[in-house]
Amino acid sequence: MTEKKSYKGCKTALLLTGGGASAAYQLGVLKAIAKFLPRNHGIPFPIISGTSAGAINATTIACYASCFHLGIRKLEYIYNHMHTDQIYHSNGKKVFGHILKGLFGSFQAGYAPKKPMSLLNNEPLRQLLNRVVDFKRIDANIANGYLSSIAITASSYTSGDSISFYQADKSIEPWQRAKRRGIQTQLNSEHLMASSAIPLIFPSVKIKHEHYGDGSVSQLSPLSPPIHLGAEKIFIVGLAQPQQQIHHAVDFQQPPTAATITGHLMDTVFTESLNSDLERMHRINKTIGMIDKEKYGDSTHLKNVNSYMLNPSKNFHVIASEHFDELKWSLRFILRMMGVQKDTETTLTSYILFEQNYCKKLIQMGMEDALEQETQIREFLNL
Repeated sequence: MTEKKSYKGCKTALLLTGGGASAAYQLGVLKAIAKFLPRNHGIPFPIISGTSAGAINATTIACYASCFHLGIRKLEYIYNHMHTDQIYHSNGKKVFGHILKGLFGSFQAGYAPKKPMSLLNNEPLRQLLNRVVDFKRIDANIANGYLSSIAITASSYTSGDSISFYQADKSIEPWQRAKRRGIQTQLNSEHLMASSAIPLIFPSVKIKHEHYGDGSVSQLSPLSPPIHLGAEKIFIVGLAQPQQQIHHAVDFQQPPTAATITGHLMDTVFTESLNSDLERMHRINKTIGMIDKEKYGDSTHLKNVNSYMLNPSKNFHVIASEHFDELKWSLRFILRMMGVQKDTETTLTSYILFEQNYCKKLIQMGMEDALEQETQIREFLNL
């Protein structure tokens, strides 16, 4: 029997960031946390927020909020049987056929209906999500008190805003701030496809009258969704990796390759805004501590929000290079056109390497990192 524990009075949120295939690390962290709880225990995070690949992990966990261990097993099954073909077409004929269709489509007249352009076709991901994610369970978990709310963030190419599609009870009102909005809806696979549509690599997704791409692109305030959903504590599983040591053998007189530039841009998109937002939140917490509550009460409409962030202890580059040859020849050819070899120091490979052996190693790393911080995590989550 599932432990009938309601989290309606708990305000702890889980925030999962983006990072393509590297998001397997997040599962390792969550798997370690599950070891701290009884087998049939509900999820310790009543508020869940995810972006890009983190949105897929977040939604899967939310679907099984009544039994945290079961949600972990479902997600682990997906990663343990992961192949690139389940995320995007990697067969040479389909890869280059997709590129050529996009190229010829660009010559069509402006009034002709066009498909979104991208380097890769991730239609297999849509099929996978529709097959393994039971979105109907989210409402049931909210109604039964196992889950308070979940938000999935995407970037609108139409308006330029960061849009958080959220599912919650009626007590959570939609919000609108500078360049960000919260829209209440019934989540489905299209929201996940939009949130994880890495610019240029995967096609944009149209939802109602707007076109969307990866949620990390214009997400200037990643902490905003869980805070608007009522979070007072936020547990963050990030994917910011340790800086690599500069090798003296590298010729810095040569300009950076396309792969180096792309990897740098993706790293910036997925990590820098979160670090800035955390700094801003810490300053607000400090300001709140200096306010005379007896004099001003709650007139400032500010609240203290605590956070705990866990990032990888090791860089994914070495692990990704070990599994570079597991990519299909068509993908290796495209990467080499961009200047990526097996031992090239770029994070680009780690974003698209959706292979089970690579994912298993990241899961193991996530578990080890979380277990090393078990005492601090237990204290933060009151476990």
